[in-house]
Amino acid sequence: MILLAFETSCDDTSIALFRDTDLICMETESQIKIHNKTGGVVPEVAAREHANSIFSVLEIVLTKANLELQDIDYIAVTVTPGLIPSLLTGITVAKTLGNIYNKRVLEINHIEAHIFANYLERKEDDISYPLVCLTVSWGHNEIYYKKHMFHSEKLWATTDDSAGEAFDKVAKMMGLSYPGWPIISDLATQFSWEASSKNTPMFPRVWLEKKWADFSFSGLKSAVKREIDKRGELTNDDKIQIAFEFQNAVIEVLAFKLVSLWLQKWVKQILLAGWVGANTLLREEIARLAIKEKLNFLYPKKLIYCMDNAAMIWILAYYKIKKWEE
Repeated sequence: MILLAFETSCDDTSIALFRDTDLICMETESQIKIHNKTGGVVPEVAAREHANSIFSVLEIVLTKANLELQDIDYIAVTVTPGLIPSLLTGITVAKTLGNIYNKRVLEINHIEAHIFANYLERKEDDISYPLVCLTVSWGHNEIYYKKHMFHSEKLWATTDDSAGEAFDKVAKMMGLSYPGWPIISDLATQFSWEASSKNTPMFPRVWLEKKWADFSFSGLKSAVKREIDKRGELTNDDKIQIAFEFQNAVIEVLAFKLVSLWLQKWVKQILLAGWVGANTLLREEIARLAIKEKLNFLYPKKLIYCMDNAAMIWILAYYKIKKWEE
């Protein structure tokens, strides 16, 4: 079985070809340099760039794989959620190819695919159910409960900004580039406690007592803005300290609430998914809490599988097809 997958939900044009569970080829065209100019993604600009690059990326993938479109058995494409103009580019191309070559087109949920990215380069039985998964990226921030592979119950979500969006906005406040979390994370690693006289957190942890497992980062952003305004023109040391304190405030809440839901649901595993899931400190903090609770914790095996990528679209489509054929 050869499957062609498209992912165009935001600002990455990603296309992959797989033969069963083996990746033949994947190419991803990033728009980061373009969106740096505006400090964030402009939907119309993103859609235009997808349209400009999708056929060239497809040609590269087919050439590297030494395959023709008529060799494809199935096509999979992200249909929701995401930026509508960007999604429409991938959907239009995928469905047009499906009609031309008489191939079945599978419509894939972007967030569910991020969760399934944990299956990439793993065996099916490496993931045990029931489980809870934290999905955390620019546009989404939720915890899902899964009784089995194709069951997803959203337990909690952000009440305002996602963690990834908060990272981007804080980075913009400090005059840093887009996307925010990799830059803030890098700055945070440069912070030294010995260089600071502060032994207490600079920013609040938002626990939301009434809906304790929901997330909220708008108040944290406001606290960062007040700190920046108080300091005036930021030095590099200021940026390093603010990045360190802000990142810790986000990660402490994310990790604690994920592990706390495991204790409530008594699941076998906890998973991490989404682009901010590539954050090393977030992984380390969840792992620390998981070890303490003797809990099995998994996250995507490669950093690229945390980002928006066509491989995660393929792996979800593959298991859907496998289920149909059983």
